[in-house]
Amino acid sequence: MARRKVEVRREEILDAAAAEVTKRGFARTRGADIAAALGVSTALLFYHFGTKEQLFAAALEHAVAKDLARLEATVAKAKDPADGVRRILALYSPQGNADGWTIWVDAWAESLREPEMRATSRTLDVRWKDVLAEQITQGVERGMFSCADPDGAAWRLSALLDGLAVQVMVHRSLTKAQLAVWVREAAARELGCDPELLT
Repeated sequence: MARRKVEVRREEILDAAAAEVTKRGFARTRGADIAAALGVSTALLFYHFGTKEQLFAAALEHAVAKDLARLEATVAKAKDPADGVRRILALYSPQGNADGWTIWVDAWAESLREPEMRATSRTLDVRWKDVLAEQITQGVERGMFSCADPDGAAWRLSALLDGLAVQVMVHRSLTKAQLAVWVREAAARELGCDPELLT
């Protein structure tokens, strides 16, 4: 066990914390749950992170870094700005079992009370909007879109996605298929293009 404790790296702890929070939520996850998942003592967690709040903030920051890496990789694969917008909107939407969205919805609630988590959550939020706005701007420059305010369009589309994702995940009053249709139609209106361009 002593050797296992030494081998446990910060990244392993953060991965385990994110996984436990996804299953249980921030409020119900204990340091003991994370330690048990790793097979280490709770003291080791707090040796690395000090407090539960610091551990959770670091786990959220870790998840943000992974999401931003996925975002950058997704945009790098786009063949043009329309494809870039389509890929960003698809990546941002709840997919599969929506593990990523589960932690984000929970993080929003925690961010009301935890300044460190609020700052981390905002970093991710702003970066998504910036990347989407960059793609819209490029599309306007290439004559693919007609949009006078790419930044505003990116903020409105992100806010729409956030709200609809809550309806899908929390209230379960909307299907993922309907969300995809509404977002594509809204994006086409914002960008002044045919919805088929974003399909």
